[in-house]
Amino acid sequence: MGVSKSENTRRAYVSDWRRFERWCGASGHQMLPADPLVVAAYLAEAAELRDEAGGRVYAPATLTRWVAAIGHRHRAAGYTAPGSAEVVAATLSGIRRTYAAAGDRPPKRVAPLLAEDVVAIVTAARQSPTSWAGQVYERRDSALLLMGFAGAFRRSELSGLQVGDITRHRHDGLHVRLGKSKTDQDGVGTIRALSYTDSHRSCPPCAYLRWLQVVAAFDIGGRPSVIRLLRTTPGFEGHGCRGAWPQTPDRLAPVFRSVRRNGNLSTTGLSGAAIHKRIRQRAAAAGYDSVLVDQLGGRSLRAGFVTQAFRNGADAHAIMRQTGHASPAMLEVYARKHSPDATGHRATSPTHYRLMSAGYRYELVLRLTIDTGAV
Repeated sequence: MGVSKSENTRRAYVSDWRRFERWCGASGHQMLPADPLVVAAYLAEAAELRDEAGGRVYAPATLTRWVAAIGHRHRAAGYTAPGSAEVVAATLSGIRRTYAAAGDRPPKRVAPLLAEDVVAIVTAARQSPTSWAGQVYERRDSALLLMGFAGAFRRSELSGLQVGDITRHRHDGLHVRLGKSKTDQDGVGTIRALSYTDSHRSCPPCAYLRWLQVVAAFDIGGRPSVIRLLRTTPGFEGHGCRGAWPQTPDRLAPVFRSVRRNGNLSTTGLSGAAIHKRIRQRAAAAGYDSVLVDQLGGRSLRAGFVTQAFRNGADAHAIMRQTGHASPAMLEVYARKHSPDATGHRATSPTHYRLMSAGYRYELVLRLTIDTGAV
C-alpha cells in the first residue's frame, strides 16, 4: 500500500481488501481486476445486513471507504479503479438515500464544548487537586483543554505533538507546528497560533507553561523535582507566560504524556482514546449532566471551536485557516446543527476576531470577515 496514506488508513484498507477477497472467493467472482457490477453487488449485499437489534451493520461511510480501498489496490496493480464506474457511484448514492429515508445509522457527531464550557471545566479542574499528583493531572488536563480548543486540534494532532513542535512567539503567544495531519498527508506542515488572552485563567500559553514546568522538572530530576516544583511555586494568580520558560532536555518527547496514579510521568504520549476519556472525565467532574458527557469526546474541542466561531459570525474560509479543514462543506455541518442562526450581514473590513464567553476572550490571530456587531 502507498506510503502517502496515514497508518490508520493503510490498516483500514488492508482489512477492507481482505474482506473483499473473502467475499469474492465465496461468491466465485474475480477480485483483481473486479468488474464494477461485482463491486456494486458487494456493496448492496453489505448494506442489507442487520445486527441483532435490527440496525444496519455498516454505515455509508464504511461502504465508501471499502470502495476507496478496492480502488487503491487496483491502481497499485495497474488497473482502473472500479469505483470510478457509474454503477458503483449510483449504488452508493442509492444506499445513502435508502438509509436516510429509513432513518438508519445517522452520522454520530460529538457535542461541541464552547469557550464557556472549556473555561468552566478548567476552573473546576484547578479547584479539585488535593495532592501533588492531582496537581500534575490538573496542569496537563488544563493545557490539553485550553490548547485543544484554541488550536481546533484533532485528538490525533494533540496526541502526536512533541515538545519541539511548540515555540513561544512574542506577539502571537504560541506557535504550534503540525508536521502531518488528516488533510496534510504529504507532511508539508502548518503553523497554528494560540494567542494570549486577557485572563490568565483562560490563557493557552499560561496553561502550557504550567504543564511544561512539570515536564521539565520530571525529565531533569524525576519525582522529587516535580514535588519540589509544586510545593515552591506561588499560586496561579496572574499571567506567567511572558516570563522565563524552563529548558526541556528532550525536544522529541510527547507534550501530553500519560501520568501514573502516583504522579510519575510516562515516556509515552496520551493516545487519542485517552484524550477522549479525559475530556469526558473532566466534564463529569465539573458537574455536567451524564447525558451530555456521553455525547462528548475527542472531537468536542475542535467542534466547539468551529461552533463558537460560527455563533459569533466568523466566515467559513477564515475558520478553515485555523482548523485545516479541506472543504467549507465540512464546517457547514456545525453551522446547521449547532449554530442555525449564524447568518446575517457581513462586515467587509478584516479584523482580529475574538471569541467572547464567560468574560474571557479567545483571540484568533487570523484576519476574519465577521458579522456586523459580532466583536
